[in-house]
Amino acid sequence: MKILVVGPSWVGDMVMAQSLFMSIKQQDPDAIIDVLAPNWSRPIIERMPEVNAALALPFDHGELKLKERKAFGLTLKASQYDQSILLPNSLKSALIPYWASIPKRTGWRGEMRYGLLNDLRPLDKTEYPLMIQRFIALAYPKGRALSKVLPYPRLEISEESRQQALENHQLVVSDDRKILALCPGAEFGESKRWPSDKFAKLAGKRIDQGWRVWLFGSANDNAVVSDIVSCLSEGQQAHCSNLAGKTSLAEAVDLLSLADAVISNDSGLMHIAAALNRPLVVPYGSTSPDFTPPLSDKVKVERLGLDCSPCFERECPLKHGDCMKKLRCEQIDTALGDLLQEQSSEKGIIE
Repeated sequence: MKILVVGPSWVGDMVMAQSLFMSIKQQDPDAIIDVLAPNWSRPIIERMPEVNAALALPFDHGELKLKERKAFGLTLKASQYDQSILLPNSLKSALIPYWASIPKRTGWRGEMRYGLLNDLRPLDKTEYPLMIQRFIALAYPKGRALSKVLPYPRLEISEESRQQALENHQLVVSDDRKILALCPGAEFGESKRWPSDKFAKLAGKRIDQGWRVWLFGSANDNAVVSDIVSCLSEGQQAHCSNLAGKTSLAEAVDLLSLADAVISNDSGLMHIAAALNRPLVVPYGSTSPDFTPPLSDKVKVERLGLDCSPCFERECPLKHGDCMKKLRCEQIDTALGDLLQEQSSEKGIIE
């Protein structure tokens, strides 16, 4: 089978899509999987051994461009795909596989896709409450029950690319200081962010205990990350590296794989850290882990469970942001300590 998967447009969703690829390979180890997705996602897809090729979608998010989409779809005819699986529920995502004349076109019923998809599935959200379940279900015949044990995403990093990232950013990895990666940004909005002063307090405490801190994020997170750094003493700053807006996505993935622990808001980097199997603590407030949780056995989720949360709003509708502001640094630090102790105990049992 040669399969074209139309991938999602968000970092976290693309990471979770690996579970679909794993499920396809479990059924047919010889299946050839190509992924059509925005070009920014290539560094993630290239770290998924199940994928044969990443095909760049030559359109920006939200662009329709019917003429161009048809022309692009026609170019894919020569690839002779047996099936396409669509992860987005949009109408436009179904056009290219249709124009590529792919015989079997599978996806959930979405924006008027009758005729464009010929393996159209009605979605029962109670049967598949998790996004990962909705992805994986498309790998199987309609109506087939899923296994209770789902494959978690696991990105694979080459030592060569990891070393290159270290050299590019003049970072040092040594046995004397463990690495704590902090991911204080969140593209969704302010309501998802644990306050920068709390990140700073925790960073300072861990640096004083002999850790090294790496701060990750996009250019949009520069202000938040700069706030964190400015709260540290000069001596603490010597063991803190601000990488926000300075790394490519590929470098961020490779460098996160070196972290001994990660503290991240609910974000794309959270899903990457989980897929790298790093010990991970996630403060939750306005959102919930009930639909798109970090997929790993090395995760602790911390939240207050206030009556007003989760609200799923970009900014606190009550103007206080208590679900994050009242989540104490000590609670996150204790969760981190417990997680590291668990990992240490498990390692001792295995050894």
